[in-house]
Amino acid sequence: MRFSVYQISRRGGREKNEDRMGYCYTRDSGLFALADGMGGHPEGEVASQLSLQTLGVMFQREAKPILKDPRRFLNEGIIAGHHQLIRYATERALLDTPRTTIIACVLQGREAYWAHCGDSRLYLVRGGKLLARTRDHSYSELQETLAGVVPIGERVNRNVLFTCLGSPGKPVIDTVGPLTLQPGDKLLLCSDGLWGSVDDDTITEHLATSPITDAVPDLVELALRIAGEKSDNVTVIAVEWESAEDEEPGTGIETDDLGSDVFASTIQAGVGAGNPDDLLDDAEIERSIREINEAIKRSAQKRG
Repeated sequence: MRFSVYQISRRGGREKNEDRMGYCYTRDSGLFALADGMGGHPEGEVASQLSLQTLGVMFQREAKPILKDPRRFLNEGIIAGHHQLIRYATERALLDTPRTTIIACVLQGREAYWAHCGDSRLYLVRGGKLLARTRDHSYSELQETLAGVVPIGERVNRNVLFTCLGSPGKPVIDTVGPLTLQPGDKLLLCSDGLWGSVDDDTITEHLATSPITDAVPDLVELALRIAGEKSDNVTVIAVEWESAEDEEPGTGIETDDLGSDVFASTIQAGVGAGNPDDLLDDAEIERSIREINEAIKRSAQKRG
């Protein structure tokens, strides 16, 4: 694989940054993920950090050096992060569970897969056009989707989500892929601090006309400027597939020469609340995976 990646996170006008992002890769597979800890609930930075760490640990275990089933991995990894948040709150007797949105993307072979829960987004731009964008799990986006089917009543706040990780009910996860990539394709993952201030056309134009090393910081600065003192955290991670060799130094990654057992990650190194290692219990992650697999088997038996 050959790709370029650029990531940035700004606190904006908030007291702390509850967004987290990062990526992992082996010789033949890459995981890119971003989570936005939700305000109004405790320890949003823990929620986003823990959900990404869970994904990162599972990726390291399963990408040997490829994932057998990327769609299933994304779904199981996101659900496992949800289970971790529930256990974290239970063990600490919290009155409310830390909650977060998440968007995660796997690049493998020449294909892309992604999954999300909440309103952190993925954009895919090709040849100057917006080829794909995730649809938020918000009541406002649901209203827009159903506008031609049912009468639209009073507009609702775009920040009101009907699902997230850490919620009492089972999270809703939308999974897409495989989608075959072409050289020069650009994928951008972002928190609502970006798209809440900058419209889709502007995001697409910046990605289409500039390398990600210029487009991403310019978009982040634009979002902060438009939102002003009340700006949310703004976090973006962007990837260009099979990018040109003359990209900015330090952004290009070539994995073909890596050994089959080599794993690199920026997720586990993260920036978190306290020591991130204290938040991760391998036994609990293993238990989550077993529970998910057993549920899948039971469901398959019922259908049979």
